[in-house]
Amino acid sequence: MEEKKLDINSIIGFVLIFGILIFMFYQNQPTPEELEAQKAEQEQVEAAAKEAEKKADTTPINQQEPINLQDSTAVANYKSEVGAFGFTQASDGTTKLENEVLYLEVSNKGGQIVEAKMKNFVTYDSVPVYLVKDGNANFALNFSTNDNRVLSTADLYFEPSLTKSGDNQVLSMKAKVGNNQFLEYRYEMKPNEYLVDFTVRSQGLNGIINSTRPIELNWDLKGIRHNKSVQYGNRYTRLTYNHDDGKISKLSESSDLDEETEEDVKWLSYRQHFFSSILATENHFKTAELSSKNLVEEESKDILFTKEYSTKAPLELQGGELSQNMHWYYGPTDVKILDDYKELGLADSIPFGWGIFGWINRYIFTPFFSFLSSFLPFGIAIVVMTIIVRLVLSPVTYKSYLSQAKMKVLKPEITEINEKYKDNAMKKQQETMKLYNKAGVSPMSGCIPALLQLPIFYALFMFFPTSFSLRQKSFLWAEDLSSYDTIFELPFTIPFYGDHVSLFPILASVAIFFYMMMTTGQSMQMQQQPGMPNMKFIMYLSPIMMLFFFNNYASGLSLYYFVSNLITIFIMLAIKNYILDEDKIHAQIQENKKKPKKENKFQRKMREMMEQAEEQKKAGRR
Repeated sequence: MEEKKLDINSIIGFVLIFGILIFMFYQNQPTPEELEAQKAEQEQVEAAAKEAEKKADTTPINQQEPINLQDSTAVANYKSEVGAFGFTQASDGTTKLENEVLYLEVSNKGGQIVEAKMKNFVTYDSVPVYLVKDGNANFALNFSTNDNRVLSTADLYFEPSLTKSGDNQVLSMKAKVGNNQFLEYRYEMKPNEYLVDFTVRSQGLNGIINSTRPIELNWDLKGIRHNKSVQYGNRYTRLTYNHDDGKISKLSESSDLDEETEEDVKWLSYRQHFFSSILATENHFKTAELSSKNLVEEESKDILFTKEYSTKAPLELQGGELSQNMHWYYGPTDVKILDDYKELGLADSIPFGWGIFGWINRYIFTPFFSFLSSFLPFGIAIVVMTIIVRLVLSPVTYKSYLSQAKMKVLKPEITEINEKYKDNAMKKQQETMKLYNKAGVSPMSGCIPALLQLPIFYALFMFFPTSFSLRQKSFLWAEDLSSYDTIFELPFTIPFYGDHVSLFPILASVAIFFYMMMTTGQSMQMQQQPGMPNMKFIMYLSPIMMLFFFNNYASGLSLYYFVSNLITIFIMLAIKNYILDEDKIHAQIQENKKKPKKENKFQRKMREMMEQAEEQKKAGRR
């Protein structure tokens, strides 16, 4: 075999080729002007993408191309597309339904509601509250015909007929295929009600509709912004639904897109914080595909919509015909109004909170506040309710402060143990637990009262932002207790804070700071135990977090926390100065230490474990 030798010519060739490539790369690299042009082009592409995304978020859902009814060719093409349903005379226009509280417009094109306005409410900027307007909603049935057409009622023209049934207004919208053959949407509006009866039925279409293919109900809606803070309002804008024999579920309020498929759906609520669009059915939807898309990424005054909702549900034919009894609710997310429809259970769409927290909110705080606000101004009603809540919880406050007082009395002995066993953490812990056991003191006893208050705390946290009765009610400098108060507009935006300064969160933060000084001050006087949180850090962090977190929250909630902490401070001062006697507490502890204390199973197990760990540690040293 020939021996391989290093070929110097090959090496020189490779070096030259590499040098040429480097030279070409250097010569062909873009100039600063070209780099700037590429950067500008990239920025244009990114700006165009953002603009397209923004446009998609503001594009109407119901954007049907109008037919020029004066153009005979266009009309002929329409009739050719819809087949037998071309029997209905194509006619533009809407029919109005209104009572004392609700205004609706129903379009001939599609037979659906194209405008829903609250007559007695306005938004934060004094514009009437609309739930449906300018194509933000679309309701349609999609079905197939026996002549192989796939149709949507959104494309069909309906013939309107408005009549009266007693005091009720009845609007019949019919898409006809003959004089006595039609698909009908029937709306019945009662006086002074937000609930509109809605029936979908067909007559003589068993030979027209293809019963072998599903008929799909499709309801889409973009939630219109009604709140001063779009992010705050968006937290309480959710798709809620009743399914599986009364179970209440929700899609995510924050994820970009949340989708679910559910069975046995009774009603669907497209909640827009203080107002809701609800579709309830008496026959229940066998299945429903639900989706919710979040349209809010940051706080902005220019955002028009909060979320985009969608529902797809199959409808079943009965004898080849449609017959579905439903109800539309366009109105306030107010428990007093929704409770009028107990048979439908619409009040369950209100976010009272989970489990026992929601129960406390719905059945204690909501009726109690309604009672107080029936004869007191709303701000005063919050103050009075807060005083009563704190007085009811004062025994819990007493227990908490008593535990702190006991720990304060034991502080010198705890300090002595810490100094004696400063190099032996295990022994220090053992001796400390022995002291607690002899004195009849539990370091956890101060935590239990705080845990007992958590259900009240969370229930009220959910009550104020969702209480419709607080909406646009003023108090002192706050124009709206259901939104943030403003004492100063900033010329810039602070991340996580906003572009304004709210006074109630500042007052609440100051009050919670002094409250935490009182409740954690004694704990901080004791040496920091290993593994325990830095109480001084928490004492400063909590008010700052509250200041930032609540700057965009309901001023009624900040008012509650301010008054609550203020009252608690006065109660604790009264307990300290007029009720508790530290000398008596000290004497009682000394008496307890003289008595033999029987260990429970948990205490005995903990002592044995510590002793074993200590023995193992000693054995390891040997």
